[in-house]
Amino acid sequence: MNTQDYIKMDETYGAHNYHPLPVVISKAEGVKVWDPEGREYYDFLSAYSAVNQGHRHPKIIDALIEQAGRCTLTSRAFHNDVMGVYLKKLCEYTGFDVALPMNTGAEAVETALKIARRWGVEKKGIENGKQEIICVKENFHGRTITIVSMSTDEVARVNYGPYTPGFVIVDYNDAKAIEDAITENTCAVIIEPIQGEAGVYVPDEGYLACVRSICTNHNVLMIDDEIQTGFCRTGKKFAVDHENVKPDLMTLGKALGGGVIPVSAVVGTKEVMEIFTPGSHGSTFGGYPIACAVAKASLEVLEDEHLAENAQELGKIFREELSTVKSDKVVQVRGKGLLNAVVFEEGFEAYDVCLALKEKGVLAKQTHGHIIRFAPPLVITKEELMDAIKIIKGVLEAL
Repeated sequence: MNTQDYIKMDETYGAHNYHPLPVVISKAEGVKVWDPEGREYYDFLSAYSAVNQGHRHPKIIDALIEQAGRCTLTSRAFHNDVMGVYLKKLCEYTGFDVALPMNTGAEAVETALKIARRWGVEKKGIENGKQEIICVKENFHGRTITIVSMSTDEVARVNYGPYTPGFVIVDYNDAKAIEDAITENTCAVIIEPIQGEAGVYVPDEGYLACVRSICTNHNVLMIDDEIQTGFCRTGKKFAVDHENVKPDLMTLGKALGGGVIPVSAVVGTKEVMEIFTPGSHGSTFGGYPIACAVAKASLEVLEDEHLAENAQELGKIFREELSTVKSDKVVQVRGKGLLNAVVFEEGFEAYDVCLALKEKGVLAKQTHGHIIRFAPPLVITKEELMDAIKIIKGVLEAL
């Protein structure tokens, strides 16, 4: 079978809830992928930052295979000999007291919302059913019914009502708007330190620190969604680290699974996390042995290979190089670390640029129509980056 055969099969038997580039990936290693015909591409999406450690990192694959040979699943009805070791590592890595393992990013967000609402009643004294959580416009936290209820993306929301109540939506990058929205029923603020799906929207310096201060002063939990920005993607362990901010809860996912399997978690302070009691929340697969072994190895790769430092250094080069592109279609180059975007003028169809990049050997994906996100695996070398930059600049300057 060739590329077109596989695409036709997907379109025939799969629900049409995605509009992917017309490329089929049949092999992957490090920062590169190949299609069935053997054509080679640089991966500049990294599965939406889930492949920070690179495709099929040997240490992570070895951990997967070794654990699969011993024990795969126990459920939380019993203990296993991997989860505690992994959770200890995750807490040490993040600097939090307690971790709650889940599977997907959306599950991590749902868990954090449940924590916040229950904390609001049991710790703050809010009447159950009146809890409010403040979120921001253009957010992306997942696609469950409750999460799309706090979205402002109409494509993600259309015809999914009735929507979950209890969310107050304010402007992003406006700390005063958050403070003005706080009431006696506010239990949390949930926020992305950089809005990835919104086009790598980086807030003003000091915004996150101000939000932290507001939450502290009003006895409101700060929930930091690091699912896409975490694990060294922005040049620090977590994006809030750029402002030395410590939230009350962090939602984690994507790169925690090392690009191998879905792994997610919520980490937080003991005082907040203790509101959960046996039976109040759970997951059959949350904390299962294979996930724990893979996630522990994924964290070790981030540390051993100094991927935060690599992202910081190479991200600066990427933005400097693309800022020299001579094209009246390009409005802005922005980002942090190796989470970057090229913003075109309003109304410009960036999908066509993604097709042109594909033909030249770089895979990237547009968001919001006129923005392309560029996020290669963090194991990329300077030589590989410069080679990809040459391709990207050539395509942009030919517009």
